[in-house]
Amino acid sequence: MGIIINLDVVMAQKKIGLTELSKEVDITLANLSILKNNKAKAIRFSTLNAICKALNCQPGDILQYVEENVEEKEEVKE
Repeated sequence: MGIIINLDVVMAQKKIGLTELSKEVDITLANLSILKNNKAKAIRFSTLNAICKALNCQPGDILQYVEENVEEKEEVKE
């Protein structure tokens, strides 16, 4: 799996909605939704910086590394 984005968890803890965060960070709802739903393939540091500033959190609160298990690695090879 690799990197997991826990933006939805942090947003819930901070009690902030998608629309409010979108306006504060100046990112489209669609792009923020992609991040929130863990569908993003990349994130700019400037975007991560703006999100962390708006949510008053650290990048590690949002991003988490999860090692792939052996079954997932085998599925990718097939």
